[in-house]
Amino acid sequence: MHLHDVWFILIAVLWIGYFFLEGFDFGVGVLTKALARDERERRVLINTIGPVWDGNEVWLLTAGGATFAAFPAWYATLFSGFYLPLLIILVCLIVRGVAFEYRAKRSDERWKRNWEHAIFWTSLIPAFLWGVAFANIVHGVKINAAGDYAGTFFDLLHPYALLGGFVTLSLFTFHGAVFVSLKTLGDIRERGRALARWLGLFTAVVALAFLIWTQADGGDGWSLGALVVAVLALVAALGFNQLGREGWAFVCSGATIVAAVAMLFLSLYPDVMPSSLNPAWSLTVTNASSSAYTLKVMTWVAGVMTPLVLCYQGWTYWVFRRRIGVRNIPV
Repeated sequence: MHLHDVWFILIAVLWIGYFFLEGFDFGVGVLTKALARDERERRVLINTIGPVWDGNEVWLLTAGGATFAAFPAWYATLFSGFYLPLLIILVCLIVRGVAFEYRAKRSDERWKRNWEHAIFWTSLIPAFLWGVAFANIVHGVKINAAGDYAGTFFDLLHPYALLGGFVTLSLFTFHGAVFVSLKTLGDIRERGRALARWLGLFTAVVALAFLIWTQADGGDGWSLGALVVAVLALVAALGFNQLGREGWAFVCSGATIVAAVAMLFLSLYPDVMPSSLNPAWSLTVTNASSSAYTLKVMTWVAGVMTPLVLCYQGWTYWVFRRRIGVRNIPV
């Protein structure tokens, strides 16, 4: 196995980690409108992700930086061709971070409500657009002989991509509902479990349709195996949620995300960005990668720094592992 293959796998792992972790806090952000009944319950939901949301975004920064360094041609085509949706995601993430920090700076009800609106929309929009973006990457886009994106923004909004957006939005919201039931106490915990049941059923329908479409479009035996794991994990998550085993339900909902994203990368390899105009113009792990020396240096740096980051983030989750409820929120 060559280093460019290793780095394709590592980048896939980074995106899987990002969607696993950021997925539930996007979901919690969406649920501030659907689940919380008053201002104190919204504070409970926000506090469940307050200590960890910014650490979750480190995975996105690392995935983007690794793509830039390991596959500069992929990075250039992706960020130029998908400029508008990625810019919208970036703006949403900036506003979302500000909303978390500024919401409690004033006691004025209107001030808080406006920032809560911002949290909701800046969680929902990226959750949808990430699915649209990755569906396009897997399905193929208009890349010309020079390796440049030759399409428009509206070329990215075809049925397969839109279905991918609904899949990530529903899956992240389901993941968030399971996380809420795991991290809260009292009535909001029970409502989180009930909502997760219905969200899971809807997610199962749209996700199965999307994954089967992906498999039929360009899958192989490995991607089929990932599809089966994703389906079984989602069914298990629904079962554990029904039994009130929130911890196992969260593990299984996370496993669904892991398997589904892994399936996308398995369907994509050895391409990193297929061309819908001519398969010969596709960007691959070979023609889009950096030099062997660059990849070697990156491998050493990653080997040293990755365990440190994982230990720090694991420690953060351990420190803030306790459940919270309305009784923990001062009036």
